[in-house]
Amino acid sequence: MIDLHFAPTPNGWKVSIMLEECALPYTVVPVNITRGDQFKAEFRTLNPNGRIPVIVDGDPPSGGAPVTIFESGTILLYLAEKTGRLFPRDLRDRYQVQQWLMWQMSALGPMLGQNGHFSLYAPEKIPYAIERYRNEAHRLYGVLDDRLGETAYVAGDAYSIADIACFPWVMTHKAQGFSLDEFVHVRRWFAELRERPLLQKGLAVGRRAVSKTLDDTARENLFGTRPPAAAAR
Repeated sequence: MIDLHFAPTPNGWKVSIMLEECALPYTVVPVNITRGDQFKAEFRTLNPNGRIPVIVDGDPPSGGAPVTIFESGTILLYLAEKTGRLFPRDLRDRYQVQQWLMWQMSALGPMLGQNGHFSLYAPEKIPYAIERYRNEAHRLYGVLDDRLGETAYVAGDAYSIADIACFPWVMTHKAQGFSLDEFVHVRRWFAELRERPLLQKGLAVGRRAVSKTLDDTARENLFGTRPPAAAAR
């Protein structure tokens, strides 16, 4: 059994989708990131960086003691290797998937995250920051659109962990002020993936509406430079 330490965010949904796609049994351990659960000592023993998601696999492929893994991209790779699914064996195909997974981790996710922060959540609207991250997010949508104009899926002809990594972030496009009408190949891909029953099941884990108003405690826990003293104990 796998314990999934989870909050309903794009990075959390990557892992719940993967677990469903791989038909792996798992238990959800909720982490209330607006109340600082990620800063508590018991969670930080699992991930010193204090971020979700984390998995604890009680039945690792090598046997022995449970394996704890943090960082959503690493978790996707681990689950793909554990099950032999959604990560090809052929060298060229394998590195196509891996490089697009790293692109999501290093570019699409962080830049969309910063765009969302400065345009939606920052208490001070800073025109330079809003323009900077919106332009970069727009550019990255263009990169993905060009890619999907050449291939059926992000990393080639087969659905893979690269698609699972990208989808939950693209799912935020309306909230971030983007329309997929401008990115016709992304729109085609997005519509196809959202019809996958197991993807939908993974998205249903912990789904909740995101409040447009955040209290001071939630803002500190989500966006502060350090955890509040009480939450860190």
